[in-house]
Amino acid sequence: MKRGSIKSNRINGEVMRVIAEAIRQSKDPRIAPLTSVTNVLVAPDLKTCKVWISVLGAEEECRRTMEGLAHASGYIRSVIAEKLNMRRTPELTFLEDDSAAYAIEISKKIDTVIEEDNRARIARGEPEEETDA
Repeated sequence: MKRGSIKSNRINGEVMRVIAEAIRQSKDPRIAPLTSVTNVLVAPDLKTCKVWISVLGAEEECRRTMEGLAHASGYIRSVIAEKLNMRRTPELTFLEDDSAAYAIEISKKIDTVIEEDNRARIARGEPEEETDA
């Protein structure tokens, strides 16, 4: 099975759906309620699966969620085996996806630069530039 093939994409999507559902139904108190699965990559031989997780909250909450998910990986694998008819049930590796936090950080930096630029325009006597935000 080639990476990027239709079959590979379909398997990744189904595994992602089942993992997200299993996380929502998990009763582990360490797993934050605002946890989402952002991406899944199942190896072509179906032995391993990388799962990128995004947690909305503080760094401590994210760390606890990742610990809870690592502890619940056996349960999540059993849900995958139950819901999907696959030759093998892959070993799960949970990775933190910090792209949302990075996007927020970049957005704040852009806002700061725009604000500083507007202050410089006013100091030079030019009209303030209008923003969409």
